[in-house]
Amino acid sequence: MVAETYACGMAGPGDPPAGTPEGVPGGGDDEYRSVVFDESFIRAARIQEYSARERLDGTARAVHVRRFWSRGGAPRQALILVLLIAMAFGTAIYLGIRNPYQQPATPAADQLRITLIPLAPTGAVPAVAQGQLFAGSPAADYRIGAEGVTLPPAHRTGHFAEDQVMQALTSAKDYLVASAIDPGALTGGDVRTVRTLLAPGQLDQFDRSLERPVDDGRHAATGWLVRFDPTRIKLADEQVRVQGGMTVSEVGDDLLEVVTDHTLVYAVRDAGGAASAASLFTVRRELRFRFDRDDLRDRHVELVQSSTEAGPLSCTTPSVGYFQPLLAGQQAQARTATDPFNHDHQLTSVCGVLAPEVSVSPQASRTAASPAAGSGSATPASP
Repeated sequence: MVAETYACGMAGPGDPPAGTPEGVPGGGDDEYRSVVFDESFIRAARIQEYSARERLDGTARAVHVRRFWSRGGAPRQALILVLLIAMAFGTAIYLGIRNPYQQPATPAADQLRITLIPLAPTGAVPAVAQGQLFAGSPAADYRIGAEGVTLPPAHRTGHFAEDQVMQALTSAKDYLVASAIDPGALTGGDVRTVRTLLAPGQLDQFDRSLERPVDDGRHAATGWLVRFDPTRIKLADEQVRVQGGMTVSEVGDDLLEVVTDHTLVYAVRDAGGAASAASLFTVRRELRFRFDRDDLRDRHVELVQSSTEAGPLSCTTPSVGYFQPLLAGQQAQARTATDPFNHDHQLTSVCGVLAPEVSVSPQASRTAASPAAGSGSATPASP
């Protein structure tokens, strides 16, 4: 680039703007005067550049004047860049709101299968003395609360490490405690702990079971957890007596299965009477859990089967939403005869007879079903 420097509007073609510099010969005939410049001269000068055409043509004014407004290209480029960034950001927000891509589907999970067997007493429900609620009951020697849910030794299986097996057992215990021992869940209160433990694929079924429980083998709230109608029943003692056990096995390359079988005994009384007599309510609960590797990683459970025997209950009172125990002095209502040839009536769940030694007196017959863990299944009452 060729640049030419010249002074404009000065006293002479070579006069510096601030006068002749000190120490420089001042004579007008000095041969060096035209080539001596001081700092003020240089600052006052303008730089002009030859254009390509002017350098080739050799015109008289072979210079290209650089003006201040010609430097506006940089601000314009910055403005364009800012506009492009703003457009990209706005487009990202718009696409995010519209969300044309579907969210990842919730992992599939088996639906829970539920069996509920109410156990009706053969006579009036006996009262138990305050301070000795479990005295004389088979549950007198049971452990209290979570201490009654003991874990078996964890061993490595063909496809699962020992710590994974232990995680499956621990998750099953956590669910048992949250769903059948925690006082809040028992009295119809907060069930978020139970819900948090479930695999995401079972949450819809769980929510529907609590919001609209029905006796269809899939949507009974009492299949998921033990809970009492808080308007009728309150706990006479929050220390639930528990006994039972659990087993773990591998049922596939990617599945562990834990089966729990526990008997839980509760002391209950009428919620409307402060001085009401207490009685015992017994639940035998067998649960079957499945765990894949995602469940173990996320500490979730898949509850695939729930079988429950509970009493004393009336076979004519629904137990799908809450357990409504028969209290001290109450008797089960007699069941009406059913004509199996009449297809107008709705089929109902099976009903069992509570063992007399559990609900009436130790001297009574032991031919009926007892909800003690490990006992046989309930004896169905006539339909």
